[in-house]
Amino acid sequence: MTTSTLSPQQIADRVHEAMYANDRAAKAMGMRILAVGPGSATIAMTVREDMLNGHDICHGGLITTLADTAFAYGCNAYNEITVASGFNVDLVAPGRQDDVLTATCVEQNKAGRTGVYDIEVVNQRGERIALFRGRSYTVKGKPVVAL
Repeated sequence: MTTSTLSPQQIADRVHEAMYANDRAAKAMGMRILAVGPGSATIAMTVREDMLNGHDICHGGLITTLADTAFAYGCNAYNEITVASGFNVDLVAPGRQDDVLTATCVEQNKAGRTGVYDIEVVNQRGERIALFRGRSYTVKGKPVVAL
């Protein structure tokens, strides 16, 4: 199958497989890729004891890392190297030990080399834990993976 005959979903699948193969941070944190599509991604992580801060809740930086990972997979799914140019995060409720946190990335706008993506993090009960908005910058002409 040539690049020209690959569907956008097939491209997204190949990109996320290649990214995850080398994603040491996501693996170390036990992240599971649930879905990736053009401009979207859903990633889950179970809060372990070693992820708790001094208040016995999930460290906000780790929740942010989960959201940032969904952002990375969503914005790179077009097979052009894309990096964060910035993000904002609001932590609205605590994650607790054994919670399964799920980050869902949705592309809001992509024009030229820039994009805006919203990521919502919820727990297994559907309770909102964090809202993350990422801004991306695409390096034109540099694919994530050779197709």
